Amino acid sequence: MFPQPNRGKSSLFSDSMPTSQKQRRYLNKGTRKYLLFLSSLVISITNLYPVAAHQVEVAADVGATLHIEPNDNPSAGEPSQAWFALTRRGGRVIPLSQCNCRLAVYAKPYAAGEPPLLEPALEPVTAERYKGIPGAEVVFPKPGIYELQLNGKPVSGARFKPFKLKFEVTVAGGSKENTQNLRDVNGDLGDGESQKFPIWAIALPIFGFIAILVVVLRSMRGSGE
Repeated sequence: MFPQPNRGKSSLFSDSMPTSQKQRRYLNKGTRKYLLFLSSLVISITNLYPVAAHQVEVAADVGATLHIEPNDNPSAGEPSQAWFALTRRGGRVIPLSQCNCRLAVYAKPYAAGEPPLLEPALEPVTAERYKGIPGAEVVFPKPGIYELQLNGKPVSGARFKPFKLKFEVTVAGGSKENTQNLRDVNGDLGDGESQKFPIWAIALPIFGFIAILVVVLRSMRGSGE
């Protein structure tokens, strides 16, 4: 039988392939996995903390979408325009002219029967594709969590059931205020607390990076053996 140098040569080159080349292959795979994981993580965090997130609440046969300018991120001590896109079941808009509406603002937590902190006057506004819907200018006095309650009854001729809708709003510190010396409306802020971004959301990408790095290093070590 004739020798087969080609097969031997191929096997020889395969066995004698430098470890650095194998490491680069594993490193490239690990890098791709890490980038894919990091992209998924960023997308998930973005979904958890959207820039503009309208709130939708439903009571009886009425639904409402709350939006607060600017970008659903009100600041303490600064005027914010709030509007409620009221609709009946089926999507028909309820203008303020057909609703005896009342807006009340509470600082959470609050006791039952406690008077509202604010009662802004409602006016008809036009926003996006909605015309004449209830809107009001609200100035939140301090940072913290508030509850907006919109109560409404139909005026004569309107057809919808009385409703009571509750919306939770988080208010950040105003640009003109010293947030380090300002008391939160819900109590004192702790040193490690954040109203906008929790610590776990910052630490999660770091732990993910460490986990991927460990996997890549183990793969490289296994290829070296």
